[in-house]
Amino acid sequence: MHSKVVVLGGGPGGYAAAFLAADMGLEVAIVEAEGKLGGTCLLRGCIPSKALLHVARVMEEAQELTSEWGVSFNQPQISLDTLRARKNKVISTLTAGLAGLSKKRNVTIIKAKGVFENSTTLRLEGDDPSIPAGGKLTFDHCILAAGSVPALPPAFNVGSDRVMTSDGALELKDIPEKMLVIGGGYIGLEMATVYAHLGTEISVVELSPDLMNGADRDLVKPLEKRLQHLFGGRIYTGTKVGTVGTKGDKVEVAFEGPNKFGSETYDRVLVSVGRRPNSRGIGLENTQVRVDAQGFVEVDKQQRTADPHILAIGDIAGQPMLAHKASHEGRVAAEVVAGHPAVFDKRCIPAVVFTDPEIAWTGLTETEAKASGRNVFVATYPWAASGRAQALGRTEGLTKVIFDPETEVVLGVGICGPNAGDLIGEAVLAVEMGATARDLAESVHPHPTLTETLMNAAEVFYGTATEIYKPRR
Repeated sequence: MHSKVVVLGGGPGGYAAAFLAADMGLEVAIVEAEGKLGGTCLLRGCIPSKALLHVARVMEEAQELTSEWGVSFNQPQISLDTLRARKNKVISTLTAGLAGLSKKRNVTIIKAKGVFENSTTLRLEGDDPSIPAGGKLTFDHCILAAGSVPALPPAFNVGSDRVMTSDGALELKDIPEKMLVIGGGYIGLEMATVYAHLGTEISVVELSPDLMNGADRDLVKPLEKRLQHLFGGRIYTGTKVGTVGTKGDKVEVAFEGPNKFGSETYDRVLVSVGRRPNSRGIGLENTQVRVDAQGFVEVDKQQRTADPHILAIGDIAGQPMLAHKASHEGRVAAEVVAGHPAVFDKRCIPAVVFTDPEIAWTGLTETEAKASGRNVFVATYPWAASGRAQALGRTEGLTKVIFDPETEVVLGVGICGPNAGDLIGEAVLAVEMGATARDLAESVHPHPTLTETLMNAAEVFYGTATEIYKPRR
């Protein structure tokens, strides 16, 4: 079997590439071991976790109303089977939609593991009827979109399903009484939030001194304060996990740190220490593709690898490992294969942590500016001055905009608060378009909304914010 374009991997980057290539009239086949599209993001990542985080947020809001607004609710009754079924229905609805779109575009889906035999041939492993006779698929171009998998260090892999990665946590096999989350990054904190609202006693251990390493500290501070309350103060930063082992039907963990030392047992342990690219075991050594020390495939701005027949996108092509970055890279790769002069040249890629409060940022961060010695003006607007935040009872948030003090151009934005992930979209457009403080300050924003805080932060740049008195020095 031969296809002009083969996409290896059916995640957000893979199907975005395949669909655009088909829209441009190319013959396209997707090779996907699961046989259905969506990849990690849809099947066991972004989408199911956000569905569960929505449930957690509704439960949190009910508690806030009870304590602060004089509205009474009964204690929530959780049906784990129903919750699991609803989460799975969200996934199946979206995968069915993608299957329908594939059919309309005449994109062939082959359920198989693809292994490169050479630069123009994939060996297809599996026993599905969709695999062509001989198990070989040749191509003119392959867009490699194999994604990534959760990292599980050997020291934590004790052979028990009670020690889970995010994949296992999203299966919702039970609601453990006690669970330890190893890793204070966004995936671990999101899943910890879900289980805490379902009734699990959560502990978080992080080797570095802070949660959410890489994010500005003033954005993380409101989240950490809220999570300390939610988790009963059991967040241990600057602490090393010594050993992990099973003890009957429990998991015993040893800690080494100033805030946590000794051993403790848990019903389940979630290991969330990052992800690694899926570049092993797919035959890249049989091609001219170059892989770096971390396992990422090296690409140029057109997503081309060192092999003229192979392009790479998404998690396997380097940081940041985000679905929205993968989908944009996929579209670039499809255009390049079709002969168009496309490049992946973005000023910024947004990052969102879907905890409560949410944290979102894009472009240059204050931390990066300080590290590089760049002169910037940081305009911060506290949500305590926002009428909408006051009405919501969520005044702990803030919006900060990083400006070039000479040109007044928006270099970056960070937001902490409810719906920060939705609010960051305006900031992405501002950075991409090279907007200035004047553009933000003089664009009429609806009142009362949280989007106003971007306008207000621009007013802080000029020292003219209405609701706070902060003259510019």
